[in-house]
Amino acid sequence: MNDYLIKALGYNGQVRAYAVSSTETVGEAQRRHYTWPTASAALGRSLSAGLMLGAMLKGEDKLTIKIDGGGPIGAILIDSNAKGEVRGYVTHPQTHFDLNEHGKLDVRRAVGTDGMLSVVKDLGMRDHFTGQVPIVSGELGDDFTYYLVTSEQTPSSVGVGVLVNPDNSILAAGGFIIQLLPGAEESTISEIEQRLQTIPPISQMIQQGLTPEQVLEQVLGENNVQILDKMPVQFKCQCSRERIENALVSLGKEEIEDIIETEGKAEAQCHFCNEKYQFNKEELEELKEAAK
Repeated sequence: MNDYLIKALGYNGQVRAYAVSSTETVGEAQRRHYTWPTASAALGRSLSAGLMLGAMLKGEDKLTIKIDGGGPIGAILIDSNAKGEVRGYVTHPQTHFDLNEHGKLDVRRAVGTDGMLSVVKDLGMRDHFTGQVPIVSGELGDDFTYYLVTSEQTPSSVGVGVLVNPDNSILAAGGFIIQLLPGAEESTISEIEQRLQTIPPISQMIQQGLTPEQVLEQVLGENNVQILDKMPVQFKCQCSRERIENALVSLGKEEIEDIIETEGKAEAQCHFCNEKYQFNKEELEELKEAAK
């Protein structure tokens, strides 16, 4: 099943909801970055959250998430947009620990709890919107919940999860966001809180084959979900050979000449997707001419 995301309303418009199945998207990131299981879980949870936060945008809007909790995994960086496209990486992809006391991947230990989660939104205006909160959990779902409640003033609950196969590939990944809208009744809030305490983990639901629609039915109740939109999602990087060429040209003629004399070639690698771009001496000579 291809990855996709849904946007929905619940309880007759009292609740806004998002759910995403992202197993293939997270799998693509795992393959590109050779992440080990704990790093895969941290990166995958962040990618799923990024897809859902991106779905809250419009048109050409985009956002960047940075999570840096001071843990051994280093910083996590995620880019996403309103079109269901996401890319991301962790500073130290080969990070893994024994399972925690709950028998789960120890994401908190990898991420750390001494740092910040920041979201920068590029809404096509001169100034970008930036929201920043301290990391309160390191498990990431709770941290994105805290961000939405604190920085965007929206009572929310975020669930994100990843299951990893013994061969390091991704077995299941996904997430949901539930947000209370103004005027939500106390009975609705109580019912959702009770459901959130009893539902299986999101990664388990995805592994069992539940669709994003069925995930929201688990969270909100079968008759309480009104689907508004459905969109495909994917890992997609904006890097290209042309962009790297432009970056090399921007170095200037003398810098390119120095590369030709000392190395005779050049290689650039994209942090987000690990794609490598190589330029031989003749290609560098052409770029040098373009830099004049």
